[in-house]
Amino acid sequence: MVKRHKERHRVARIGWLRAAVLGANDGLVSNLSLVMGVAGAAFSQQTVLVTGLAGLVAGACSMAMGEWLSVQSSRELYQKQIATEADELAQVPDEEKEELILIYQSKGMDRATAERTAEGVMANKEAALDTLVREEIGINPKDLGGSAWSAALSSFFVFMFGAVFPVIPFFFLGGGAAVIASLALSAAALYAIGAVTSIFTGRSVAFTGLRQVGVGLAAAAITYSLGRLLGVSIA
Repeated sequence: MVKRHKERHRVARIGWLRAAVLGANDGLVSNLSLVMGVAGAAFSQQTVLVTGLAGLVAGACSMAMGEWLSVQSSRELYQKQIATEADELAQVPDEEKEELILIYQSKGMDRATAERTAEGVMANKEAALDTLVREEIGINPKDLGGSAWSAALSSFFVFMFGAVFPVIPFFFLGGGAAVIASLALSAAALYAIGAVTSIFTGRSVAFTGLRQVGVGLAAAAITYSLGRLLGVSIA
């Protein structure tokens, strides 16, 4: 029992870490692409910096609001399903009892044992609802997917953390030096993200890190080239 309890906590931690890594990667790659696109169009250091900061804040807000809506919508759906189950438990308790019996039988109980177990559960309406929600719908009524506000704030700061790396050099440098420094810093951050990602994929750190760097720099090269073409066209 203790082993399963520890395993649940380990899975929860890994799930949180995976979401954080993916959020930081989204922020880094998207803002690096944006910054390189503007830099490719040969805009001034100040313009690139402002654009990068605007992209950082806009992307973080978008991620946060999207995560809030996703989690909140899921919670409302779960609440509706629980309310429906509670209504069925009040209106047709015999049918709900039979459903419990079938659930217990599917877990390996014989009919007589399943009936006794179901009768014991049905004696307490709160316990019956909790069991039906967990077993029939697959929802933990005490969780409902977590807090929408916590998820939103986490997404906001994780995205912002990743998105700040391409911008930092433009606080201190301009021109080609800033572009090279931004690419170098972003590549290092991408490699680190890839290294952490290897925890989930089981691939080597070097392979996952270099793959992450390759994908991120490829996106930056595309937007830089498009920005360059746009800058020439405008000029």
